Amino acid sequence: MSRVFNFSAGPAVLPEEVLKTAQAEMLEYKNSGMSVMEMSHRSKDFEEILETAEKDLRTLMNIPENYKVLFLQGGGCTQFAMVPMNLMKNKVADYIVTGQWSKKAAAEAKIFGTVNEVASSADKNFSYIPDLSDLNISDNADYVYICQNETVHGTTIRELPNTKGKILVADVSSMFLSEPVDVSKYGIIWGGVQKNVGPAGVTIVIIREDLIREEVLPFTPTMMKYKTHADNNSLYNTPPCYNIYICGLVFKWLLKLGGTSEMKKINEAKAKILYDYLDGSKIFHGTVEKKNRSLMNVPFVTGSKELDAEFVAAATKAGLKNIKGHRSVGGMRASLYNAMPIEGVKALVDFMAEFEKGHAK
Repeated sequence: MSRVFNFSAGPAVLPEEVLKTAQAEMLEYKNSGMSVMEMSHRSKDFEEILETAEKDLRTLMNIPENYKVLFLQGGGCTQFAMVPMNLMKNKVADYIVTGQWSKKAAAEAKIFGTVNEVASSADKNFSYIPDLSDLNISDNADYVYICQNETVHGTTIRELPNTKGKILVADVSSMFLSEPVDVSKYGIIWGGVQKNVGPAGVTIVIIREDLIREEVLPFTPTMMKYKTHADNNSLYNTPPCYNIYICGLVFKWLLKLGGTSEMKKINEAKAKILYDYLDGSKIFHGTVEKKNRSLMNVPFVTGSKELDAEFVAAATKAGLKNIKGHRSVGGMRASLYNAMPIEGVKALVDFMAEFEKGHAK
C-alpha cells in the first residue's frame, strides 16, 4: 500500500493512527460482536462512544459547563439556515463577509430576515480581513456572524470582531481543533468535521445554553431546532454513529499529541515551510495578505492558468493529490490540516522547487 499526500480541503486527510485503529475495529468494536456501523445508537456501546467523544472534546477545547455540545447532520449549509431560524428574534443579523462561506451564509440568512453586511473584503477578492475593531453593529441585531477561517480564499480572522455586546456566531469548520480557542467569547461556535476532525457527515455545534430556546421562528421544523437535539443528547434521530466514532478517535489522537496548544505549534511550523517558499519563489505567489494568512488553507498561483494546470497535473502524478484550487478561484490550494504530516509539506515544497527550476525564465 502506498499512501499519497492528500492536500484536499475536505473531505480531507485523517491521521494514519486513527485509520489503523478503525481498521482493527472494523469487524468488531471491543467485545460487542459487531462493527460500530452496525450497532444501535441506543446501545450501551454507542452511548459510551458518544459520551467519551463529548468528554474529550470538552477537554480539548476547555468548553465551559454552560455550553452544550451537539453532534448534528446536514453540514455547514444546514447551519446557514439553522442559525437564523433559532436566533433571529428581531429578524435582524449582522454578517462579516470575508469569503465564499460567509457570503453563502449571509445569502441564506436573508431568507429569514434582514442581513446587514457590516464588513466585507469582496473589493479585493477576499484576499484580506477588514478592520473589525469598530464596526457599525446594528442596535437590534440578534447576532454577529463570521466564518473565522475561509477555506476557499485562505484567510483567518485572528482578532475577533468587537460585536458591542451582540452574540458572536462563528463557523470554524476548516480550523477546528487546530489551535486553542476561548469558547466563552462565542455564543455559538460550529464546524463541519470533514475538513479537520473526521469524515463527512457530522457537524459539531457548541452552543451557550441560554441560546437554546423554545422561541424560534414559527415555521422552524423540529429537526432544525437546537433545543430538539440538546434535549435529546444528539439522539433525537439516528446520528451518524460511525462518523462520530472516528471523530472520537481523532480527539484521542489530539490529546495524546498534547492538545490544541501543541497542535498549533506543529501547524505553524508546517505553514511556515510553505509560506517561506512562496515568499521567495519567482513563479509561485501567495494570494493572501501576510497578516491574514491561514495556517490551514494556503492558496497560491503562478499567474498563468496554463502553468497552474501543468503544475497541478505534475503534482498529482507525483503523489501530491488534490492541490487544485477551488473551482470558483482557480490556481492551487494546499490544505495543511492537523493530520497532514510535516513530511508532506516538505515534499510539496521540494516538488515546487524542482518545478520552478524547470520553468525558470
